[in-house]
Amino acid sequence: MHAFFRSPAAAYVLLPISAASWAGNHVLARAVAGEAPPASLCAVRWLMLSLLLGVVCRDTIRQDIPKLKAGLGSILFLGLIGAAGFGTLQYVALQYTTALNMGVVGSIAPAFIVTASYLIFGDRMGPRQLLGVLISLLGVLAIVCRLHPELLASLSFNLGDVLVIVNMLMWAIYSACLRLRPQVQPMSFIFAISVVGFLANLPLAAGEYAYGYHLQPTALTIGTILYAGFVTTLLAYLTWNKGIELVGAPRASAFLHTIPLFSALFATTFLGERIELYHVVGFALIIGGVTLAARAEKAPPAKVRT
Repeated sequence: MHAFFRSPAAAYVLLPISAASWAGNHVLARAVAGEAPPASLCAVRWLMLSLLLGVVCRDTIRQDIPKLKAGLGSILFLGLIGAAGFGTLQYVALQYTTALNMGVVGSIAPAFIVTASYLIFGDRMGPRQLLGVLISLLGVLAIVCRLHPELLASLSFNLGDVLVIVNMLMWAIYSACLRLRPQVQPMSFIFAISVVGFLANLPLAAGEYAYGYHLQPTALTIGTILYAGFVTTLLAYLTWNKGIELVGAPRASAFLHTIPLFSALFATTFLGERIELYHVVGFALIIGGVTLAARAEKAPPAKVRT
């Protein structure tokens, strides 16, 4: 088992876990809008996680402190864009945009990751990998427009959609730059960016409180915080980071197209919605595209730009 999780094949297990975790978070984030201020929710989630890891993994973290100090710059950068910025802006955006638009706009993430990896590090994807990303994107669009392309022309975009685009851009940079993180244990890295995420969100949370936008102590809010801390953050970040380590950011990006797939599955399971033909067609295209992108032969390695 230990050998398996060191092989690229493990990405087929790890990356879908990340996508499913984030799909569940989108559902909860829409449900809790109005009860949980975005920055306050994120501040609590990162504080809870950093305290937990600080206690449970204190020996590991203590051993990695010299490496964390040496890589403080990259920790701050990755923590600000990948934890504080991405996490908070996601909750803000989901208070304004619709589920339909979220599927369309969020589908730009793989293209952003491929572009960021190329512009920053000169990474390239082979033709089959690019074709796989395109096929999975078509699957997302098939679900969104319900096999009626003319519906795409009637979409209206608002502030939430613009925030989703900005958010996906930050996630793309985070994913591409994960190779810059210190060579420490995964829990030590998550602990470090958790601390950054909490400290960065603290002033924003204080501002929300000053304006009377308080966390409501409801079952939904508490459940969302627990899910965000242990599933959206800990589980999803660990599996996503490891998946990128195994197959690289460009190839891993195709798995983000499975988020609408999991969202539809959750809706049919927990909300009683029906599976339609467009779901089946979209699922098939998404799975086919992701499989093609992930299994394609690697392009020749590119030199890091200096």
